[in-house]
Amino acid sequence: MKRRDFLAGAGAGAIAGSGAAKAARAAPAVSSGHFEWKMLTAWPKNFPGAGTGAQRIADRIETMSDGRLKIRLFAAGELVPAFELFDAVREGNAECGHSASYYWLNKHKATAFFCALPGGLTATEHNAWIYFGGGLDLWHELYGQFGLIAFPAGGTGVQMGGWFRKEINSLADMKGLKMRMPGLAAEVLNRLGATAVNMPAGEIMPSLQSGVIDATEWIGPWNDLALGFYKVAPYYYGPGFHEGNSAQELMINRAAWEALPADLQAIVRGAAEMENLGIVTEYVANNADALKVLVEKHKVKVGALPDDVMKESFRISADVVAEVADIDDIGRRIYESWSKFRNDAVGYAPLADYGFSRGRAL
Repeated sequence: MKRRDFLAGAGAGAIAGSGAAKAARAAPAVSSGHFEWKMLTAWPKNFPGAGTGAQRIADRIETMSDGRLKIRLFAAGELVPAFELFDAVREGNAECGHSASYYWLNKHKATAFFCALPGGLTATEHNAWIYFGGGLDLWHELYGQFGLIAFPAGGTGVQMGGWFRKEINSLADMKGLKMRMPGLAAEVLNRLGATAVNMPAGEIMPSLQSGVIDATEWIGPWNDLALGFYKVAPYYYGPGFHEGNSAQELMINRAAWEALPADLQAIVRGAAEMENLGIVTEYVANNADALKVLVEKHKVKVGALPDDVMKESFRISADVVAEVADIDDIGRRIYESWSKFRNDAVGYAPLADYGFSRGRAL
């Protein structure tokens, strides 16, 4: 895929999304200082981790506000399909949504920086950039073009490389493979010679069973066990190159946000921050146990992706991510901020988490 084709329409997506004025018409339900919001999610109902975490955010907001702000949650497909969440919140059909920002690449390629990038940051590094490296201000500036505001609201930690119906022994085995892959990592997969297909969680298993796709990544053992991928694809590889963390977002219609008094705004933001820690640690707590079940009960073959696959994936990832800087001014500034932070984090990692984990395994 040529560079100009990859970038085509990206800048236009940002301009088209600047129908922020239209989004501002959202009018939250309010009575005597009490507000009632709808929250859409990109996850199946009661989905472990992201789905249940979204419900905890809604419940926590109602409790902390003493019932002044009540949020009713709707899972993917109950009001709108998962991938229509962005427009539904932007247009004021719901006041907020819990999702993953890299689902909105058709709005602007730089949305991926606030969720996950191939060859990118771990959960700790990502949060450090968002909260203390200028990432949150840039996120608000980008989403402001669409009449939205967003806050970090969860994460998965490092994700697995995925489930495959056939064994992967070298880079050559990736050629022609049809694989579910979202975000900018999809473009990396395409340049490896595979074909990336994006789809929400509820469509993955039927597509894998029917042969629409040959492989899929989702998250990690805990969620993957629940979705039953082991029944169709016996080879499980990890870690992946594509997501050192997949950060979830609490996306809010800006008009609805600005209609809240300051104390309720602080409660909403605080509830999101609490769950930003809660979800990622929940994944850490459950993934190891789920992996044992997959291996011992379901006899899943777990391995590492071949070195040539990983090396080439990371090499291409650097190019794909850097191309976002060519889209427009906001894309350039987001890339420059993120890239500098990543370089510093990579330099420090051998003396921090990476070095500690490596030593612990000796």
